[in-house]
Amino acid sequence: MAARKQEEKEKKKHQKRNPVDVPKPHKSFKKSIKDYPARSSAAAVPPASLLVQNNDPDFPRGGGRLLSREEEAEARAEAEAEFDREQLVSIRGRDKGIGKKKGKRKPFGDEEDDLGSLFGEGITGKLPRHANRITLKNISPNMKLWGVITEVNSKDLVVSLPGGLRGYVRSEDVADVVLNNGSQIMIEGMQKGNKRIFLSLRLSLLYKGLTLEAVQDGMVLTAQVKSIEDHGYILHFGVSSFTGFLPRSCLDGGEATVGQLIQGVVKSIDKARAVLHLNSDPDLVSKSVIKDLKGLSIDQLFPGMMVNARVHSTLENGLMLSFLTYFTGTADLFHLQDSFPSATWKNDYKQNKKVNARILFIDPATRAVGLTLNSDLVLNKPPPSFVKTGDIYDHSRVVRVDRGIGLLLEIPSSPTPSPAYVNMMDVADEEALKLGKTFKEGGHVRVRILGLRQLEGIAMGTLKASAFEGSVFTHSDVKPGMLVKAKVIAVEAFGAIVQFSSGVKALCPLPHMSEFDIVKPDKKFKVGAELLFRVLGCKSKRITVTHKKTLVKSKLNVLSSYTDATEGLISHGWITKIEKHGCFVRFYNGVQGFTHRSELGLDPGSEPDGVYHVGQVVKCRVISSVPASRKINLSFFISPKRTSEDGVCKLGTLVSGVVERLTPGAIIVDLHGYMKGTIANEHLADHQGQATLLRSLLRPGFEFDQLLVLDNGGYELILSSKYSLINSAPDIPSDISQVNPSSVVHGYICNIIETGCFATDKQFDNLSDAFYLGQSVRSSVLNVESEAGCMKLSLKQSTCFSTDVSFIKGYFLLEDKALDAKNSNLNFKDHGDAVGFIAQHQLGGCDIKRGSVVRALVLDIAKSEGLIDLSLKQELVSSTTNGGPNTLPSKKKRRRADTVALELNDTVNAVVEIVKENYLVLSLPDYNNVIGYAAIADYNTQKFIPKQFVNGQSVRVTVGELANNDSCGRLLLLLKFQNEGADASNSKRSKKSGYKVGSVIEGEIVDIKPFELVLKFGNECCGRVHITEVDDDHSVDNPFSKFRIGEFLKAQIVAKPHLSGKSGKTCQWELSVRPSLFAGTTEGTHAQIAEDLEYSVGDNVRGYVIKVDSEWAWITVSRCMMARLFILDSSCEPTELEDFQKRYSVGQVVEARILSVNKEKKLLQLSLHQFASDQVFKHPSCKDGEENKLSDVNGTQCIFQGDLVGGRIKKVLPAIGGLLVQIGPHLHGRVHYTELVDMWVPHPLSGYQEGQFVKCKVLEVSRSSEGTMHVDLSLRASLLGYQSNILLAPMDSCNKRFEKFDDLQPDMEVQGYVKNVTAKGCFIMLSRLIDARILLSNLSDGFVVNPAAEFPIGKLVCGRVLSVDASSKRIDVTLRTETATKKSKIDATVFHKLHVGDVISGQIRRIEPYGLFITILPTDVVGLCHISELSDDHVDNITTKYKAGDKVVAKILKPLIHDEEAVCDKNANAPLEVDLRENGYPVVLEPAQSMSSVLPLQVSLDDTEYSAIEIDEGLSGSIANVVDVVTKKNDKLMKKKVKEEREMEITASEKRYLEKGTPKTVDEFEKLVRSSPNSSFVWIKYMAFMLSLADVLKAREIAERALRTINIRDEGEA
Repeated sequence: MAARKQEEKEKKKHQKRNPVDVPKPHKSFKKSIKDYPARSSAAAVPPASLLVQNNDPDFPRGGGRLLSREEEAEARAEAEAEFDREQLVSIRGRDKGIGKKKGKRKPFGDEEDDLGSLFGEGITGKLPRHANRITLKNISPNMKLWGVITEVNSKDLVVSLPGGLRGYVRSEDVADVVLNNGSQIMIEGMQKGNKRIFLSLRLSLLYKGLTLEAVQDGMVLTAQVKSIEDHGYILHFGVSSFTGFLPRSCLDGGEATVGQLIQGVVKSIDKARAVLHLNSDPDLVSKSVIKDLKGLSIDQLFPGMMVNARVHSTLENGLMLSFLTYFTGTADLFHLQDSFPSATWKNDYKQNKKVNARILFIDPATRAVGLTLNSDLVLNKPPPSFVKTGDIYDHSRVVRVDRGIGLLLEIPSSPTPSPAYVNMMDVADEEALKLGKTFKEGGHVRVRILGLRQLEGIAMGTLKASAFEGSVFTHSDVKPGMLVKAKVIAVEAFGAIVQFSSGVKALCPLPHMSEFDIVKPDKKFKVGAELLFRVLGCKSKRITVTHKKTLVKSKLNVLSSYTDATEGLISHGWITKIEKHGCFVRFYNGVQGFTHRSELGLDPGSEPDGVYHVGQVVKCRVISSVPASRKINLSFFISPKRTSEDGVCKLGTLVSGVVERLTPGAIIVDLHGYMKGTIANEHLADHQGQATLLRSLLRPGFEFDQLLVLDNGGYELILSSKYSLINSAPDIPSDISQVNPSSVVHGYICNIIETGCFATDKQFDNLSDAFYLGQSVRSSVLNVESEAGCMKLSLKQSTCFSTDVSFIKGYFLLEDKALDAKNSNLNFKDHGDAVGFIAQHQLGGCDIKRGSVVRALVLDIAKSEGLIDLSLKQELVSSTTNGGPNTLPSKKKRRRADTVALELNDTVNAVVEIVKENYLVLSLPDYNNVIGYAAIADYNTQKFIPKQFVNGQSVRVTVGELANNDSCGRLLLLLKFQNEGADASNSKRSKKSGYKVGSVIEGEIVDIKPFELVLKFGNECCGRVHITEVDDDHSVDNPFSKFRIGEFLKAQIVAKPHLSGKSGKTCQWELSVRPSLFAGTTEGTHAQIAEDLEYSVGDNVRGYVIKVDSEWAWITVSRCMMARLFILDSSCEPTELEDFQKRYSVGQVVEARILSVNKEKKLLQLSLHQFASDQVFKHPSCKDGEENKLSDVNGTQCIFQGDLVGGRIKKVLPAIGGLLVQIGPHLHGRVHYTELVDMWVPHPLSGYQEGQFVKCKVLEVSRSSEGTMHVDLSLRASLLGYQSNILLAPMDSCNKRFEKFDDLQPDMEVQGYVKNVTAKGCFIMLSRLIDARILLSNLSDGFVVNPAAEFPIGKLVCGRVLSVDASSKRIDVTLRTETATKKSKIDATVFHKLHVGDVISGQIRRIEPYGLFITILPTDVVGLCHISELSDDHVDNITTKYKAGDKVVAKILKPLIHDEEAVCDKNANAPLEVDLRENGYPVVLEPAQSMSSVLPLQVSLDDTEYSAIEIDEGLSGSIANVVDVVTKKNDKLMKKKVKEEREMEITASEKRYLEKGTPKTVDEFEKLVRSSPNSSFVWIKYMAFMLSLADVLKAREIAERALRTINIRDEGEA
């Protein structure tokens, strides 16, 4: 009451200052009108629950409140509402008085004020000119509105309101009950502040004051689900006087959630229980009309109610309607029945016309009611929208011209036209006052959509020419990464607000305003400045941009989605977070990647946060990406790292190194000068304390003899000195495919997350209490997800306990290493004054005095502590006198039946002598009291509270390692208690029930899963029927379809129970309902029950598909065996391979043949290929009649010559390499360049691309003794069974493929591709197996200046065979025409007409360092003028004196070929020797055919590179020999002839080797090199064979063997 009185006083004071009944002068009137909104908003205090911004805390001072906060807010709202009504009436009165006084028409601006005011005086008195229209000026708190939700985000709901306004519903105002979602189109309640309208969906505000008596049948109400019951839903209406109930049947099978808003029709009212029964049928809700009852007040009207109304009168912009007898409302032009009302719309609404309308808004303050006649809204559904913001329509029809207001257009949208309205200010860029003269009804205009008014179903458009320009018009036009110009309109502490030319606003966050940190943003950005930005992202119409110079000026690709992150992509990003193990980098549109520490380019010992900072722009390269899981791996190295071929750099290898320097977190190690490595402090030892100790003792120069490579960053190795990892390095898997479930592997903890770790058998609230970073652990593999590249592990001690003594052994080894680092030694030999310690319990009853001499046994030497523990116990000291610790005591002392020597893995009794911090010192009484050592803790229990031991306690131990140098001279033992609980749980479960394998049970089906039935039987026993245990032949898809939950089923137990469920406590029996189990005898039944794991390669199996991905189809063939079908093994047709995932569905039956069996993983590999016979499945190592027991051959043994297989192009090899085609999971074949198409075409690779599926034929398969395979494939249609053009027409000799040397004859036309080109000729490929040689003289009829340019590799050429030497596999081909050949014969006659001493004229053809080649005119004969014959004087440089093309006069000295027959036989001009000195002038070398006079070199053509080199050398040698004829003596020619004869003898000898049979396999070559180990020819052939298989490494090994084997003293090889 005190608050109410205070508000009344304030109201009276305000009224005194502004009396409502006394008119004021015109000046003050204008001021009051102008200041009215400010005063009213300042004075008005809306309810506290609806305040827009209320940050002032409420501090009570001096006593308690009489009113609660809600009651005070309510009182304030009532007072302010009353004050607003009085002020509004006063202002309207002044407006009317001034208008009458002046007697003038109000200007257009005053009409707008009247148009925007609300009225609700009823139908009596003077009618208003305009219909009520909601604007920002007249909207007020407590107004009830109807709207449509247009956007839902995490912060609020965006609602489209009448009049094109937009409202926001904050999360706390969505409902009275906590909501799961906020999907509801009814919007009631509002608040306004700072040009934003805040709404409320709370029913307590909407139905405030509603009583049960006011509710009537047929009324439509909105309710909220309060709770869910068995038969329906309890509803809440926001009031406490009544509740509601909605039957489940009313939702048509749907489900409602707690907090959901539901519209329903009141079907009945239970006044006794105050319960309303609702029906939510949409059709019924849309047709329900509120009844006309007496006593109905405006507070009982709600938006969305449908009423029967009559047209009272027409207004300038709408209708006035009467409804429910006492109420009137208006509907503006945007809410009429017709969506396109023309200028004569008033003719459609006669007075008293009956219409259906819905209430649009209600203003309790002015009693104004807005109605809508829109046909869609009347049916209680939002109007459809077929246009989008930013769309442009060229032919929009003008429906109506509203003078001074705007245009109504009909937009030709699809499927139906849509209405659009263009306001006066959007008609043109210049001011347009007379719309009627510019636009006519029925005309067409070009319009662009500015926005949508979803509630009215109308679009807002613009006709401005400037609206059709620019790249950014709306938010939808903004794309991440695009460059935009924007103007700074505001600078705040959090960043800068910028605006595009179209008016769209964006935020430039503070970190993105510059490359560096900005302390004063307003100094960097000036308001009004126009700058260049790059868009970072656009989400929910919130645009962010950056002004970082590097990002704005970047020319690299923009990474804006995870699918764009292809391997090798280079882009700019900025660092958002720096961790110890790497950096997180963000790109455009929220895309984020991670850069591992090894990819940061850090110097050894450096930390990421010391080199990089958050916000720094970096250039990154994408290493790999997984778009499905939104993961990107990055590298700061732009160029890919070189992979070292040195084995020491491979993961898992052991290296040695020397400490170079120490950093706070790591040790930098030099690996003998070729690479650096880093050892983290926690990786110095398995024990945390020892790692700290060794770290403090390390100094530069200390050498680590063994270090394990954990990570290979390419530039820096991550190493570990942990003994557990070094000792188990061979067993640590390097790839996830090597990990087997249920196996135990060594590792270390690299990160601790509270939700992702199976900790221990004990319960820990914080995992950091149980483990530490870097701790060495033994982990048990629970399951492996190969596709996802992850696995789930367990660190429970019961499954991961140590089975060896590596833990304690590593402790003692590191203790010695720490002693070496300390440069000290502790022993009695070097330290005669060493002092030992005898504990009280080790005195053995002896009375020790100072200075006495005693005989003691050394129990332990703690080298790190410098402490020697001794014992005076008689039984321990006397054991050393009985022959040492390995001597057994006598039978009297042992009192046992037999005594044996102490051996490994023996379990014996031990006595605790000393309890150390980390281990126990034990003695073995049964074995001469020998001393041993056992660890107290284990790898996984280092931080656990250790088990307590006392001196003299007896324990059971297992001998882990006998005393030797590797164990530091200690006997190492393993305490039995560490694994005693591992098998405890298994023994308990075996006694649970009396069932056994073979028992027949009857159970109830309690669950049907995709691949198993779950049965419940007996006393809470549970079992499962695998999908393969339903029938015997597996011939029916989805066999579980005939079963129903609750059905009783007879089954037989086929396997012992296994653990299942999350807790591992559920026990499931393996059951079967196969008919054969119940039809056979008992013996046969037991035979069938046994698990069938005897699968053989080649068998046919059936199974059910359980999963299909892009590469594999996973199939279950039995309850304990899985199979997988590779995509390329499913078919050989490319179309079927492309539809691999569509061809197989989950539950489908598949029958296939077994390619390989992996019994350890219980996995089969299948194939659907058809094979000719079962012999293809027999391994070469298996003898006849022997069972094939392949286990892991990956199906590669099933590929044979002639098979048709499916393939996928893995790589298009460069130049003439052909194709590399994948034909199996790990098998690839090569398609030769001549095997791509049937016809000889210029570019046979043009139709193929990587990733394409192809059908292949296997041409040849070669297998080495080491298991490697080389497969040659063909894609020629004629071999694949397809029709091709080459089969439709007769094949001439030029298009034939020659696979054998016998098929080739001289003068035969051939085609081929250029394989290699040198300056002296080229090689061409005639087929996959045959190459041919073309000499330079045979390349063309004319002279070829640059063979490499005119005959590029891969060029298709057509030629003629010159000669075929089948014995040496040599073929010579010419590209010259027959006419040119005849011409050469004619030149031979010309040659005979030239004589020694003739003076001839010629033209310089070519210049060489040793002379000039001159063409004798007018013939084509070429002569050589040696440099010594150019002049009597010495010529230093020929090129300075002569040029090609110069005409000279020369004298013939002599022909280089003296034998006439030789000249005629060669069919070419022999070069002449000419003289250019004073008595004679120059001559030149050979014409284009002159080199044909050189004898063919004995060169092997099996390998392109080597053959080309030899040809090059041979041609060069021939030219040199021509020159030497002029200057050298005859004795040198004789020596050369003898040498050539010797080479011919060697060639003949090599031919004899080949005549015995050319080897075809590795085994045949091995036999040949053993029989002729000193023959280099055989070794070279062997290397060439391996190179043809693309096995370069093997060829290199053969070369090294040859060098070691060949006897260089052998005369034939000298």
